[in-house]
Amino acid sequence: MNLAVIASRAQLGIQAPPVHIEVHLANGLPSFAMVGLPEAAVKESRDRVRAALQTSGFDFPARRITVNLAPADLPKDGGRFDLGIALGILAASGQIPMASIQNSEFLGELGLTGELRPVRGVLPAAMAAHQAGRTLVLPRGDADEAVLVEDVDVIAAGHLLEVCGHLCGEAPLGSHPRRPEGTDETHAAGMPDLADVRGQPQSRRALEAAASGAHHLLMIGPPGTGKTMLASRLPGLLPPMSETEALETAALHAISQHGIDTRQWRTRPFRAPHHTASGVALVGGGSRPRPGEISLAHNGILFLDEMAEFDRRVLDVLREPLETGQITISRAAHQAEFPARFQLVAAMNPCPQGYDCDLGPQCRCTPEQRRRQRGRISAPLLDRIDVCIEVPRLPRDLLMESSPAPESSATVRARVLRCRDGQLQRQGCLNAALCGRELERLTELSPANRRLLEQAMDRFRLSARSYHRILRVARTLADMDEQETIQQAHLMEALSYRAMDRWRQDTGG
Repeated sequence: MNLAVIASRAQLGIQAPPVHIEVHLANGLPSFAMVGLPEAAVKESRDRVRAALQTSGFDFPARRITVNLAPADLPKDGGRFDLGIALGILAASGQIPMASIQNSEFLGELGLTGELRPVRGVLPAAMAAHQAGRTLVLPRGDADEAVLVEDVDVIAAGHLLEVCGHLCGEAPLGSHPRRPEGTDETHAAGMPDLADVRGQPQSRRALEAAASGAHHLLMIGPPGTGKTMLASRLPGLLPPMSETEALETAALHAISQHGIDTRQWRTRPFRAPHHTASGVALVGGGSRPRPGEISLAHNGILFLDEMAEFDRRVLDVLREPLETGQITISRAAHQAEFPARFQLVAAMNPCPQGYDCDLGPQCRCTPEQRRRQRGRISAPLLDRIDVCIEVPRLPRDLLMESSPAPESSATVRARVLRCRDGQLQRQGCLNAALCGRELERLTELSPANRRLLEQAMDRFRLSARSYHRILRVARTLADMDEQETIQQAHLMEALSYRAMDRWRQDTGG
């Protein structure tokens, strides 16, 4: 008999082929052989399946059993094939109707008593089952994840006997209901509020601009000035993901080590790896490639706190994904391509001196200290960051005064959503993704503004990439002010968001 199972697709990549389980019974000495590159956990399913069938009251055939996991050249891992193997044996031995399994996909790990246990990687399996027009039968603990795929037919069960009763028509199981989705307000509820950040008007403005145009942001300032607070409030300014974006992101989390938190459905991911993270941890890898932090932040935010403390070679692995929005991981036996369209937000201290350094007139850092600190981050990576601002230390009076609270995240978020909607209606993408002729058309400058930008490029030795990023940020600032063309004020503000270029000029770098 032939039984199709999609579970391995989720573990080996979103585009991996489904696995067909072929169970053959033959006369001869009782044996149980499994072929098709099964790893240890798959081979051990022989004992789990045998015990589950016997304790559930089924006959385990005393014949020669051969289980083929096709395609043969695709390595198989995990316990998700248990349910398919068990049902294949029951169908091949005539204990359940063969026709009952033809239009369904089965995945789930079996306990020795026949209970069904959850497995990882259910969402990509549900997506593939929906595309194939088949019913997905799985453990009850995985059902909420599977029904995130709209219109997929999911049958959830807690025991092997429930699945067999359903297939035999004795106790049919209904389709698992889909959880209602929250509104935009419920998605933002519980997130840190921007009203908690006192002062820092320029930083708040830059954060709003980064949210409005999906621009990469770097904040430079001494400890305790609110850089991390500002970054943690960015998710509360962004709209929830669309259905397509949510499925893409959730599928990547499904094949990762930690799986999906269904409570965060459509909430944009906010990943904040520690500065000791390796390059593989950021971009993904392993003998069987898994997505890294940049892919887990797909359609969301990757926050690098204490950016200068990361190894420079680790940071440089971000350069290509920041441009292409994807990462290809190649190994001798495997190659995997994962999407990685994320918004980079980073924070760093201006020098190792800490509290005595504020990049102002009282700064005690030597030019060599500044040069070494800047050298921790390569110029090509800095060139890919749209907005770079200084976050100064707050005066004591401003920090302690009981003035009215500043604007809340809800107020700023309404402006951000309006600005982003205008960009999508005008060009079909956010300003950070503008390129080519569309960028030239939407960022046309007056002769005076063009001369101003040329002077800035000559003074700060800006690259062509920096030139285009300045134009994108200026376009976003114009959209925030609901202006059709870029004005001089917008261009000058965009140029003011190049703190690292000014720092490089001042230190002679």
